[in-house]
Amino acid sequence: MPLDWNNAVKKYTSDSLLKYGYVPYHVVYMKGKLTEAFKSQNKDSILFYAADIGHYIADANVPLHSTVNYDGQLTNQKGLHSLWESMVPEIEIANYTLHSKHTAKYLSKPEQAIWAAVRNAATLLPDVFAAEKKVSLQFTEAQKFRIQIRNGKESKSYTSDFAKAYAAALKNTINIQLLHSADMIADFYYTAWVDAGKPNLQTLNPNWSTKEKLDLKESQKNYKSNQLIQQKMLLSKITEVKEEN
Repeated sequence: MPLDWNNAVKKYTSDSLLKYGYVPYHVVYMKGKLTEAFKSQNKDSILFYAADIGHYIADANVPLHSTVNYDGQLTNQKGLHSLWESMVPEIEIANYTLHSKHTAKYLSKPEQAIWAAVRNAATLLPDVFAAEKKVSLQFTEAQKFRIQIRNGKESKSYTSDFAKAYAAALKNTINIQLLHSADMIADFYYTAWVDAGKPNLQTLNPNWSTKEKLDLKESQKNYKSNQLIQQKMLLSKITEVKEEN
């Protein structure tokens, strides 16, 4: 695949790219937008583009995003996408390693880096499909699926027991991809910041309270010791959020 969007359009046409996927090109585009936001030191834009590029970098590390059989719909495994990407992590996250010792590095060729992530994710596809088939042999249809009514329509999804068995079959693959995504997001953030001239971002939050500073230090400490979940500090696991008026 051409690393440059314009060359890719020349080779495959924009219609084909829009149909089959263009995440690597969009990540590079968003990296440029984040660089511009750093240069202007616009806090809202920095947060927006940082969140956006983080989403797409994570997408690039999901194996099923690199195949037309993205939901197992072509192999009688429909629902595989949400099983791998959402259900298993939600069930197993307390057992995951959420701390990485990776130090953000400058990407002199971000286009190559994001394509490498896509190709690496694609190598996991055989196991993603094979593990579902193998685990299915241990379950009856009733044990494997649950029927739910959503918005007045009947939908079928995998059971929690099946998700746990599938997770065990995959071992730590999803956790590894999660950490790889986080490491790559850090690299792209750092690269955008360096390309922006390494602006001093501390000036964007000049009035942090003592409590906010202490909370940040506590979060960092628990992150480094992989205790975010145990200390109830992982936002995605907090079920009750007190709104400040």
